[in-house]
Amino acid sequence: MPGKISPLLDPSRIALDVKSTQRTAALNEVAKLLTDHPAVTNFDGFYRELLARDRLETTCIGHGVSLPHARTEHVKSIALAVGRSDSFIRCGDHPDEQIRLIFMLGTPKTNPADYLAVVSALCKMLKHETNRTAFLTAATPAEFIAAVAAAEDRLIASSAAQA
Repeated sequence: MPGKISPLLDPSRIALDVKSTQRTAALNEVAKLLTDHPAVTNFDGFYRELLARDRLETTCIGHGVSLPHARTEHVKSIALAVGRSDSFIRCGDHPDEQIRLIFMLGTPKTNPADYLAVVSALCKMLKHETNRTAFLTAATPAEFIAAVAAAEDRLIASSAAQA
């Protein structure tokens, strides 16, 4: 499946206990997981661009999920970190915009097709309550990755059945 997410996930880049309930502080907690990611060539530059992009337009995509991202020259291949909070994090100016899952992407400017494939796959997975529930209840980063892989398998099976 183009845009597979599970190969991009690393247990050390999944925080299942984001503490902050303020958006920028929560983004910072998750971004720190990418500080030493081999694909991130300049973390400070990446993080500045990520925050600038987030200020332009909310990255909340509904269903308690945010997808902060930056297409930047400070990343040489797709870098992904995930954060989950037990509490709701206020995402925008509207009081109903609250999130518990953050999927943070850094992607190179030179490869928009891979970026779009990953975002598309994430959105397809996250629209299903069953998947979101599995992501919210995974006890460990390894279980979280297994839940993502299972969601991908269901998407592949569904796509094959429709073909």
